[in-house]
This record gives sequence, C-alpha cells and structure tokens, in this order.
Amino acid sequence: MPPVDLNDYFYFLHVAEKGGFTRAAESLGIPKSRLSRHIAQLEERLDTILIQRTTRQSKLTELGEVFYQRARAVVDQVELAEAEVKRKKNLLQGNVTLSCSVGVAQFALKELIARFMADNPLVTVLQQVTNQSVDLVASGVDMSIRGHTDPLPDSTLVPRLLAVVEWNLFAAPDYLANEAPITSPAHLAGHKSLALGWQATGDQWKLVDEAGTEEIVQIAPRLKSDDMSTLKQAAREGLGIVALPAYTCRDELASGQLVNALPGWHAGRANLSLVMQRRRGFAAPVVALQEYLQAEFAGFVAMR
Repeated sequence: MPPVDLNDYFYFLHVAEKGGFTRAAESLGIPKSRLSRHIAQLEERLDTILIQRTTRQSKLTELGEVFYQRARAVVDQVELAEAEVKRKKNLLQGNVTLSCSVGVAQFALKELIARFMADNPLVTVLQQVTNQSVDLVASGVDMSIRGHTDPLPDSTLVPRLLAVVEWNLFAAPDYLANEAPITSPAHLAGHKSLALGWQATGDQWKLVDEAGTEEIVQIAPRLKSDDMSTLKQAAREGLGIVALPAYTCRDELASGQLVNALPGWHAGRANLSLVMQRRRGFAAPVVALQEYLQAEFAGFVAMR
C-alpha cells in the first residue's frame, strides 16, 4: 500500500466542506483535475468511494462522512503543530479575517490587534467593522465577536465566551452638579439622556442593583447613535446621561471627566463571544488569533 499523502486529506476536506469540486478548486485556486486526481488516489488506497459524484453535485457517502471526521481531526492537529512551531519562531504567516462591532473595534480590539500583529509580523489581519450581524460562511469571515444577552441561536456556529461586560450609567460631574441629585432609579425621571442605537425603539433603561432588584426607567434621548465614541463625547460635554459598557469609560473615570451616575446599579450585563464556524479547519493564523483573544480579551476589558 502506498504511504499516506496528507495532500489527499487536505483536498478531500476542501471538496467536502465547499460542497463540490468546482467550488473547492476555485477556493484553492487550482485546476479541478488536480482535486479529482487526489480524491481518486485516496479512494483507490482505501478501496472505497468517499464522494458520490453526479453531473450536478458531489455528496459524501456514508463511509465518506466517517472518514471526514477523522481526516478533519488529523489535518487540524497537523496545522496546530505547524502553528505552534511557527509562533515560537515568529514565522506564523497568512491571513485572518475578523468581524466586530464599532464599539469593540474602538475600545478593545485596536490595542489587542496591534499587539497580536507586533508578535506575528508576517500575519495579515483583515478587520470588518460593522454593527450588523455577519454571515460568516457567505462573507468568508473566519471569526466574529458578538455581544449578546441571550444564547446565540445559530447552532452551526461555535461561540467561545470572551468576557462578561457590565454596563453603567455615566455623566459629567458638571452635569450632575447642576441637576437634581440621583440616588435611586426614580430620580432619573426628567434627566437628559443619550442612547446607543439610532434606530432603537422602546427607549428605556433596565437597571439592576446588587440585590437583583430591577427597575425600568423610561427615557427620551436627546441623542441616539450607533457610535459609542460620539455618545461618550456628548456625555463629557454635559449633554446628558448615557449607558455604556463600563470598560469603554475606564480612562474618563480615572481622569474625572465622567462619573458613575448611579452607583450600586448597573444597566445590564452582556456577553462578548468569539463566534466561529463549527465544521471547518482553520489556518494557523486564525487559530493563533483565536487563542490570543481567548487569553487576553477578558483581562483587557476588565475594570481595574
């Protein structure tokens, strides 16, 4: 029997995951004939049909499904081994595509991405910044950071929790000095407010204290924006109270430009999760960025 050729495994996985020879060949930038030759070689060595071919589609056979799971694990381990050596030699090379919201990009990732790139000078990072949910498969994005309070509904994706972020109410000291004192949620009535999400409806703050007591406060925002930087600047200028993730106002709290408008209460907690596809192998730079974010993100956004 001829020796195992990992190229056969690699090409087989691409055909299986892309749903056919044509799409796999286009993805890899190679002739479809080369793919066919490697798959035929693999099937001959195994003496079994792994992919059922028709004029319109290619589909894994029952044994092909079994082999896929084992082959995926083998190639993943090979890629991880290579990535580990390359990381240690500072030779990790390739592209990684990441999608995230505007707020995460501005207040968390800009420093983390810069550190990652400094540690991996041959890696190219392609960052998509949008507040819209992204279809990872259709857009060709490797991973996405998503904020959510409920479990993510798409079972084809694997979420990895990065951090739990608390939201607080923030205001400029001068604003609070010139307005009625705030010692409970009821005292927020009549105060000027600023809100995230220019299309958001049902404007309100859901506040929770340390004992778990909940209070709903209706607001009429003077400013509604998708951009946290704009909202934070407006709050610094004394234009009202804003609910934002605590870590985004860390520097302003330290300098005294902003204060917590209602200590002892928070405006919710949100999960920030790294989301990746469930059934695909990842290039070494993708695995490296995933592991880096899982190790560094929570500490970076924690309030210190």
